[in-house]
Amino acid sequence: MATLHLLHGFTGAGKTTFARKLEHDLPAVRFTLDEWMVRLYGHNPPEACFVDYSKRVTDLIWHVATQLLEVEQDVILDFGFWSRASRDNARSLAQAVNAAPKFYCISCSEKLMKERVMKRSSKLPKGALVIDSNAFDLLTYSRSALNPLEKMNHTLLSLLLLNR
Repeated sequence: MATLHLLHGFTGAGKTTFARKLEHDLPAVRFTLDEWMVRLYGHNPPEACFVDYSKRVTDLIWHVATQLLEVEQDVILDFGFWSRASRDNARSLAQAVNAAPKFYCISCSEKLMKERVMKRSSKLPKGALVIDSNAFDLLTYSRSALNPLEKMNHTLLSLLLLNR
């Protein structure tokens, strides 16, 4: 049975850093939403189109990931899964293709996340989206924390683990 590794965490928490390490340690096929967005729409897609573009890319990645899981290939989705609905949907999609969903909660302080995002946006490495301070602050309201039951069923990773 394949495992679908799902990375939950906010922008700048260290999800992609962890996903890259996990990709090599397992091995697994990694899908990082931001990298696909940049590849298809550039580093700074128009705000008016961003939600539509993100949905298109997410749907495409899910399509490919499902095919991989069906042939028992482990997959890593570096998406964030900010909402409870997105986490529930991911679990359902994994189970629909007989894959085991495994969530990882990547977290650190909000101050550190914002510092990382501002630094990354100023240097704009390959695969990074532009996120300014205002966008970061607006995105903060888009996320929902794990509930107690979810916390019991997730692998929780703190900043200390990511800095090894």
